[in-house]
Amino acid sequence: MKKGQIYEGTVIDINFPDKAVVLTKETDKDGIVNEYHVVVKGALPGQTVKYILQKARAGKCKGRLLEVIGKSLSETAKPACANFGICGGCSYQTLPYEVQLELKKNQVLKLIDSVAGENSYIFDGIFSSPCIWSYRNKMEFSFGDEYKGGPLSLGLHKKGSIHDIINASGCKIVNNDYSKILDCIREYFLKINIPHYNKNTHTGILRHLLVRRSASTGEILVALVTASGLENYMHGDCLYGLGLELQHLVLEGRITGFLHIINNGLGDVVKSDETHIIFGKDWITEEILGLEFKISVFSFFQTNTKGAEVLYSCARNYIYGKPAYGQGNEIDNKTDNFLEDKTVFDLYSGTGTIAQIIAPVAKKVTGIEIVEEAVEAAKQNAEYNGLGNCEFIAGDVLEVLEEIDEKPGFIILDPPREGVNPKALKKICEEIKIPAMVYISCKPTSLARDIAEMQKYGYSIRRVCCVDMFPHTGHVETIVGLQRRDM
Repeated sequence: MKKGQIYEGTVIDINFPDKAVVLTKETDKDGIVNEYHVVVKGALPGQTVKYILQKARAGKCKGRLLEVIGKSLSETAKPACANFGICGGCSYQTLPYEVQLELKKNQVLKLIDSVAGENSYIFDGIFSSPCIWSYRNKMEFSFGDEYKGGPLSLGLHKKGSIHDIINASGCKIVNNDYSKILDCIREYFLKINIPHYNKNTHTGILRHLLVRRSASTGEILVALVTASGLENYMHGDCLYGLGLELQHLVLEGRITGFLHIINNGLGDVVKSDETHIIFGKDWITEEILGLEFKISVFSFFQTNTKGAEVLYSCARNYIYGKPAYGQGNEIDNKTDNFLEDKTVFDLYSGTGTIAQIIAPVAKKVTGIEIVEEAVEAAKQNAEYNGLGNCEFIAGDVLEVLEEIDEKPGFIILDPPREGVNPKALKKICEEIKIPAMVYISCKPTSLARDIAEMQKYGYSIRRVCCVDMFPHTGHVETIVGLQRRDM
């Protein structure tokens, strides 16, 4: 095979995340048929695809998908979104939901079995999202154009593109309120001809739009992100008119806050140099498992509210060594007192959601999180929920563990996508050394790597389950209960 040439093949497998293994057969000059396994992102098992070869090394071939020329027999679902196949957001809409679940389950188990061995643990299954459409409570949209020099667009990146932005109005994984807000804002700036920010030249104004919508209260927080200089294009209170138009939209929920965030950073990431409230407040309220949480624009919070209730219920059951949520063994706070004399460490605690869910049945919960804003939100939320046994510490997990004297009776790990810092993992497993832990992961490849290390320190997998927090995409949450072999 030669780099830069176009080939065809059939997808025979798929590995996380979204890495299809394409079997390509080539006949050489002697008439011998050679088989190659080429990794191509964005294809589905059973599809016949055309791709261009990007890398050709011994045992490692990689290609870029050009076209699906033959559908998989599993593709029997009609896509709900008109942009499916063009938009880079969803990849599984042509698969029936039960097929999506099976695909994700198999990817996770393949990774865990590769480090733990088959049949070495109890698998409780993969749990579906209570809602498979309109489930996301947060979205980040980009301003741009669908083609160079085209009209202003506001939405998501085209599949396989870092520049082209397609309008996301009509997106089916969010509430229809999002589409009305997107249309309003895009049309407003089209009328007054405000340019979008160009990532290459670092010129222009409009960068991103963040929208958060509470599934429980219907409150909506809208945050417009621009480079500085918007006032040069608009007279007076530059966003007053847009604020009025947003307030007059007929929505299922209600916009309770509109923010203007100024970001002059060169990277294509959403951050704030300055934040101004145009109207309302800078947070919304969400409810999970009977607890209420104030969520600001940059707070980490699970993006699928109803799915988060399943996720945290599964995690809570694993703390008690019980089967996952849905197995008829949910925790009874009155009779289950395993944690009543124990301090629980919630590492990478974010806004303290799981910490506060555990707090009613624990002696004390200590959350450690590096993002100071998230820690402040966690403190406020714990006070708001009347939980006096929660402590939240801002700092790097490893550094805080080095300084803190108290030893926990249980640890919950819920790290970011890259997993646990290796030095922190060693500290947790080799020095703190407690009988059991629960690990919640949003990236199974990082999970498998960390489990391999934890096994070296004497821990074994007890139970595993998956929760589909992201229907129609390749992402999935995994929960693992771990037990120390010598305790």
